[in-house]
Amino acid sequence: MDGVAPEVNGIASASFVVNIPGVPDAELEPEPLDPAQVVSGEPVVTGKVLWESPDARQIRGIWQITPGVVTDTEANELFVVVSGRATIEVEGGSVLEVGPGDACILREGDRTTWTVHETLRKAYHISL
Repeated sequence: MDGVAPEVNGIASASFVVNIPGVPDAELEPEPLDPAQVVSGEPVVTGKVLWESPDARQIRGIWQITPGVVTDTEANELFVVVSGRATIEVEGGSVLEVGPGDACILREGDRTTWTVHETLRKAYHISL
C-alpha cells in the first residue's frame, strides 16, 4: 500500500488517501464458507486482510465471492465494489443492487441474503 496517514496513538489523525495497487487482481486466500450459509450454487469465498488496528476492532481488506446465493449476519461495514454484481436483501429492509464503483454500508446485525450474479470483489472496512 502506498500512502501514510499521520497517526496519534495508532489512530489516523487526518484525512488521507491510500492507493492499493492491484486490488482488482490481488491474490486472495481461501476463506471457508459455512455450508449452512449456502442457499444455492457452490459459491467460493476468498479474501485478504490488508490492515488491522492494534486492538483488532477495525479491519480493512479485500473479499471475493463467486456466483451463488448465501446468507450472512453482517458486521458494521463500509465497502466499495471493485468488480462483479450482486443483489443483497436485508431482512426486513432494503434490497440493494451493487456493482463496480458502488459504495455500500451494512449495519452490524443485519441478516442478509446475497445473490451473487457475477463474481464480486470488494474493498472493505469493518468496525467491531
